[in-house]
Amino acid sequence: MTDARIVFPDDFLIAIRALVNIHHSIYPRLPPQGIYFEALVEEAFRKIKKPFAVVQGTARNLPEHDLLIEENRLSLKTETGAKTHPEKICITKLCTTEKEPWTAEVLIERALAHLSRYDYILMLRAIWRPPGIHYQLLDIPLTILRKINGISLTAVGRRKGRPSLGADVLHDEEVLFHIHFDGSDGKCQIRNLPVRQCSMLAEWDLRV
Repeated sequence: MTDARIVFPDDFLIAIRALVNIHHSIYPRLPPQGIYFEALVEEAFRKIKKPFAVVQGTARNLPEHDLLIEENRLSLKTETGAKTHPEKICITKLCTTEKEPWTAEVLIERALAHLSRYDYILMLRAIWRPPGIHYQLLDIPLTILRKINGISLTAVGRRKGRPSLGADVLHDEEVLFHIHFDGSDGKCQIRNLPVRQCSMLAEWDLRV
């Protein structure tokens, strides 16, 4: 896998920051998320890439990469809510699993299979700091998320019917993050992943 700093070079970081700022000229208090962030990332790459480079988007809502940059498959995530923590990352939807069979072993296998479809996870985070927003642009290492392999999930919560399952993921006795499979909608979530475990590509403040 290519080093993240090569895939996301300085001119890309300058371009995406400028495009996020332009976005705020239209939507002053709405950080880009979802398909809007995807569009900004794609445009940033188009602005800096040479004509022979491949910048290819994929169809919306498919369980695969969001963007193909040359041979690198990108998953794009955002975390922009008012409660976004400056030091702890939450991925509200890493993936959506099938409904059945709802067993710990199968759920972990499906999450790992989903991660195998990516080479990088690029995340834009908005931390609200009046009178503006502090932005973080991070590369979330897949090697860290793959540490779910072999963990034991337990039932959590008091939901009737199909239970939610979760577990803390450890490394050298340190809790790296919590993984949660929601019994109601089948979503796999990552909670409390420390920012320091990721590669900080860029940070900036924007007055809104």
